[in-house]
Amino acid sequence: MSTAYTGNKAKLNFWQIWNMCFGFFGIQFGWSLQMGNMSAIYEFLGASPEQIPGLWLAAPMTGLLVQPIVGYLSDRTWHPTLGRRRPFFLIGAILSSIALFYMPNASAIWMAAGTLWILVSCINITMEPFRAFVADNLDESQQSYGYAMQSMFIGAASFIAGFLPGILVSWFGVSREKGAGGIPQNIMWSFYIGSAVFLLAVLYTVFKSREYPPSDPNWKEKRQQDTPGWKEVLKAITQMPDAMKRLAVVQFLTWPGLFLMWFYYSTGVASSIFGGDPITNSDRYTEGLEYANATSAILNLVTFAFSFTIPFWVSKLGKKWTHSLCLLLGGLGLISVHYVDNPSWLYLSMGMVGIAWASILSMPYSLLAGVIPQEKMGIYMGVFNFFIVLPEIIAALTFGKIMENYLGNDRLLAVLIGGVLLLSAAVVCLLFVRERKS
Repeated sequence: MSTAYTGNKAKLNFWQIWNMCFGFFGIQFGWSLQMGNMSAIYEFLGASPEQIPGLWLAAPMTGLLVQPIVGYLSDRTWHPTLGRRRPFFLIGAILSSIALFYMPNASAIWMAAGTLWILVSCINITMEPFRAFVADNLDESQQSYGYAMQSMFIGAASFIAGFLPGILVSWFGVSREKGAGGIPQNIMWSFYIGSAVFLLAVLYTVFKSREYPPSDPNWKEKRQQDTPGWKEVLKAITQMPDAMKRLAVVQFLTWPGLFLMWFYYSTGVASSIFGGDPITNSDRYTEGLEYANATSAILNLVTFAFSFTIPFWVSKLGKKWTHSLCLLLGGLGLISVHYVDNPSWLYLSMGMVGIAWASILSMPYSLLAGVIPQEKMGIYMGVFNFFIVLPEIIAALTFGKIMENYLGNDRLLAVLIGGVLLLSAAVVCLLFVRERKS
């Protein structure tokens, strides 16, 4: 049983699509603060480089457990005021905001790791239904535009969040001195601001968007006879369309490459290029983190700008070629980071990654939306997430030993490996993904 609407969908105008996607600005603002600063927070609290992957395990594990369940539940939900997906937006946003506010007050590694588990779980409650929300409300001809709009908001939020710690110092005089728990005060205040932005942006979408009502008047009665959730998840896995399996391989290669960037890019720049250390030379280390966050902000500015052009490239090249070429550029950008000796070149490197990031946030979902059953959009989007989080779990469990035993704890060499994985994903996408002809 599903409550999904299966009739003809009206074309939405620019502002209607804007309203339904704006919540992703808040989600990504909080997510970017976490991704850009968690490795540094762990190191400020005393973690060593080889411990970082294991401490990041919360992100993929919670995605693996939470997203399919949330997708299943949101497919079967209808609130007379909030609709199908928006109740999950609201609950997840409130809980995520609380966790973001608490995160920089953690005074020990185990406290930060525990808070990260809670934070990522709550973000997933909000994020997963947003992917299905676009497919629910837009017909296939507008879905690429809708996902590109999400990418645009993701890029804008990440750009601002990346610069925020440095802006607080240079514009508002917030100190880089460590607070009582050992975290610099500008990073603490960045999380406090992110907490508010997350909640307010999601509330905007909750109250400014609408959803199609259930097409079946007897959906409540049928829900009582529905298949248990875990059986539905297993059924969705075993009955994946062939096109989804091919896309899954691309995702399986793409996301560990990104994960290695998130693990080690900021701390690699701070330690290898700026020569800082979180314990013995924390001022120089913090300066390097701010520079890395600034280059990551440029990454996201490029994501923001390039997202506007994605529909054009899709119309000229098709979805598969667009995604393959973007992954190629992103892979070359990450590889180049290892060879940079002048920090200014990092802006170019991360700008190339920004092009890939815009495509990663939109093209796989646009390719997927046309090949999965409309009435199971939420659960299949959750299952698709398996092929993001499973390789991340493998990386989190194994890469610490690789760093220690084979890479000499060279953070930027790990980033290079991430670039090679993106190149591999580009080749697989080009050779094996089949694009549905409209």
